[in-house]
Amino acid sequence: MSIELKVPTVGESITEVQIGEWLKAEGDSAEKDQPLVEIESDKATVEIIAPCAGRLAKVLKHKGETAAVGEVIAYLDDAAAAPASGGRQPPVDSAAAPANGGRQPPVDSASAGPVDSASSAAFVMPAAARALAEHGLASADVAPSGAGGRLLKEDVERHVARKVEDSAAPPASAPPAAPPPAHGDGDDECQVVPMSPLRRRMAERLVEARQTAALLTTFNEIDLSAVIALRTSHRETFQQKHGVKLGFMSFFVKAVIEALKQVPQLNAEIRGTDIVYHNRFDIGVAVGGGKGLVVPVLRGADRMSFADIERAIEDFGRRAKENKIKLEELQGGTFTISNGGIYGSLLSTPIVNPPQSGILGMHAIQERPVAREGQVVIRPMMYVAVTYDHRLVDGREAVLFLLRVRELVEEPARTLLEV
Repeated sequence: MSIELKVPTVGESITEVQIGEWLKAEGDSAEKDQPLVEIESDKATVEIIAPCAGRLAKVLKHKGETAAVGEVIAYLDDAAAAPASGGRQPPVDSAAAPANGGRQPPVDSASAGPVDSASSAAFVMPAAARALAEHGLASADVAPSGAGGRLLKEDVERHVARKVEDSAAPPASAPPAAPPPAHGDGDDECQVVPMSPLRRRMAERLVEARQTAALLTTFNEIDLSAVIALRTSHRETFQQKHGVKLGFMSFFVKAVIEALKQVPQLNAEIRGTDIVYHNRFDIGVAVGGGKGLVVPVLRGADRMSFADIERAIEDFGRRAKENKIKLEELQGGTFTISNGGIYGSLLSTPIVNPPQSGILGMHAIQERPVAREGQVVIRPMMYVAVTYDHRLVDGREAVLFLLRVRELVEEPARTLLEV
């Protein structure tokens, strides 16, 4: 029996996804709960798993194509219907497909005849419909390229681009344009790839933050001598006991939580004309992943130990590289910490992650000459920056927050003694 593989609901307000890597090819067998394909939304990458053991009979949506939530992207023949031979199962033939309540069976686009304008209208995908409306086109104006005669957003974009090129083409009597120089942006010297949904969403949110919030950044520097000495003294014992390295991030998370208690405006958000003060400390930690920067959240970070924080961050970093971060782990943060220092950044102005009102930027540790008790000494120093929404947070409060973080990191015992 053929089983439809549909795009699941991957998050509130998400109506469309992009197909990622197919982990199984047509004809490959799969065990129950084995991942078949990755789908990418603007928030996370999700795997669709096999609902039962069987063979992947037909792939309708390939890598890079878009699909609506609930749309069928492939057919799986369950193990009971699969042939006993070890060879690959051929794609499902529409004549042999079982009755399925009137649903359209998979169509082999290579063998299907041309699709007329009347029938193609029934296969206009949601993203394509929006693109048609935006450009004032009818579905009959655009040739579909999707499986089963589906009209894709990419088809509309190609049609519009072709019209622009045609209108910009010089008349026949005009002299031919000079060829581009060898060092120009020729097709052989550049690569055009579609922007991933995650990158598109990140771009939208960054622009949103710039347009809706009154962002301002203040800076300070921190002497990390005490933290480095503490880590050096207890590194081996800490790792043996907890199975994880003692890093800098746990010290900063602890310091940020205490500073947020002193300056609650940075742990708040604006909703309409109201200010919402959070009584929880869910700290987002920016980590680099396979699809770009993601910000998973440490839930209840105020109740976590140093070891708990380090284990969670290590787990986030590993799963981010494998694109295994879950959607719910990226939502609901009240404040964010971003460590650009691991990439060598000396100074930056981080951008607030809406609807949060603040973000702390950490930077590279450098030995620099500083004045201490009338003497110039060399100390490991780090520039830190806090970007805040000036609609909610005043400059005085942002400075006090950063000074409190500095105090707690330069004297780690304060965190333990809560002074």
